[in-house]
Formats: sequence, structure tokens, C-alpha cells
Amino acid sequence: MLEHKSGFVAIVGRPNVGKSTLLNRIVGQKIAIMSDKAQTTRNKIQGVYTTPEAQLIFIDTPGIHKPKHRLGDFMVESAYSALREVDAVLFMISADQKRGRGDDFIIERLKNVQSPVYLIINKIDKVHPDELLGIIEDYSAQMPFAQVVPISATEGNNVDRLMEVLIAEMPEGPQYFPDDQVTDHPEYFIVSELIREKVLFLTRDEVPHSVAVVVDSMKRNENDKIQIQATIIVERDSQKGIIIGKGGKMLKEIGTKARKDIENLLGDKVFLELWVKVQKDWRDKRVYLQDFGYRKEEY
Repeated sequence: MLEHKSGFVAIVGRPNVGKSTLLNRIVGQKIAIMSDKAQTTRNKIQGVYTTPEAQLIFIDTPGIHKPKHRLGDFMVESAYSALREVDAVLFMISADQKRGRGDDFIIERLKNVQSPVYLIINKIDKVHPDELLGIIEDYSAQMPFAQVVPISATEGNNVDRLMEVLIAEMPEGPQYFPDDQVTDHPEYFIVSELIREKVLFLTRDEVPHSVAVVVDSMKRNENDKIQIQATIIVERDSQKGIIIGKGGKMLKEIGTKARKDIENLLGDKVFLELWVKVQKDWRDKRVYLQDFGYRKEEY
């Protein structure tokens, strides 16, 4: 009988290089939120990829950057703690962006990682194939990589090849999660992320990243619908006004779009109620960070 392989894989990279898009492509279900605003992934979202021969658990770390406030400190620490306990690290870069100080900052940290580090060049559909060689040479001169795999997470190009490479390198191990489980996060966490994605998407630049979403309750009602009550937390009254919108129009649109994604996730009818609350400077107050789910995980 063939051995069963399993292992943990961390995805790291500058904000906005496509880490969440890759994770969603691999797992085939929407679990990491996607936004063209940087810095949307706050907790380590785990995606589980299962085949009869192997199981890979992916950790999508928050984009590594120089922190500006206590939430930023938490996010960077969260990304580094993920690197200590994994069997492989995917260092993801974007083919259409030059190597910058942010990449160098990550490379310096990756030099101390014991696990094999793979260079994943994303968005290859955005550049001419002739440009790839220069990118590979440039990064390979900074540190040795186990392998270099060019992909397009959006288009799906070469993602199967990446999975083959990773599975080949994984140690023998058990299946940690059931076949049909795609994430280890409780559903209410993913529900809150899906609502937050819609807030960021619909309000665009009007509401900065000072948005948190707390799911207050999830239960079945007498009509056999899943009733979800959630609160959107912002830092200022002006942001509250934007999210509610004229006559409640914006909040209604956020709720409608989020409900569709949540119904897809849960495979069930959902009744979603949203509130908006102002909590001044929550990103700098430790007690609020813990209330809103940003707890430090110990390794």
C-alpha cells in the first residue's frame, strides 16, 4: 500500500500578491477573503486540500509589512509564528512588481527558516514570458530556493504542477481533517470575514481598514433558516454613516452580497441581520483586539 503524506504549508509574501486567491484556487471554495485593498487577511486562515494519497494544510499568513499600530504588530507576529511549524513555505511574489524593500525584508527572515522555501511567481499572465528568467535570476541571487514555480492563481495556470511538487516533498503522515473539511476555522469566523470583504469591496477607499466584524449569534430559527446576527465595528461616526448609507441602502447591499456567499459556504438558507457600531481607536486597544478575535496563538 502507498504511504499517506501530510503536511503544513505556509504562504507568505507582501500584501496583495495573490496569496488568498491561490488558497481559494487550491481548496476550491471561498474561505480567504479577496480584495484589491492590501492587508485584508488578519488571522491565519487554514485551507485543507485532500486527495486519497495526501492532505496538505495551508496557512495563509497576513501580508508581512512594517507595522504601524498594535493590530499591525499582531499581524506581522502572526505571519512569523506560522513559519516555525510548517513543512514547506511558499514565498509568493508578483511577476508584475519589481523586487522591493518589502520583499527583501521577508527574504532576510526566510533565510533563518529550517523548512524548504519555494519561490512562487504569481500573475505570470501579466508579463511577457521572456521577463520570467530575469525575475528568477534576481530572486535566486538573494537566497537559494527549493524550487521556483511560476503560476497564475487567477487563471489557474501551473497550480496543478505546484501541488505535485508540494505533495512529493511532504513527509509521511496521517489525515488530520475529514475529506470534506476545507478549513479548521469555526464557521462564524469565515462568516465574519465574508461580511468584512463586502464592506471593503462596496465602500472602496471611503472606509479604511479600521473595520472589524463580530458574529454575535448563529442559530436556526423556526423557519429552518440559519439566523445570523453580526456587528460591523468602525472607528469613527463618519465611517458608520458611509456603511449605513442613505436610507440604509449601503448596509442593505452589504448584507445581500454577504448573505449569498454565506449561503454558498453553509449550503443553507440564511437570514442575516447587521448592525454598525463605533468603537474609537479599537486597533490600538489590546482589550478590543482580543474581543474581535485577534488573539495571539502560541507555538
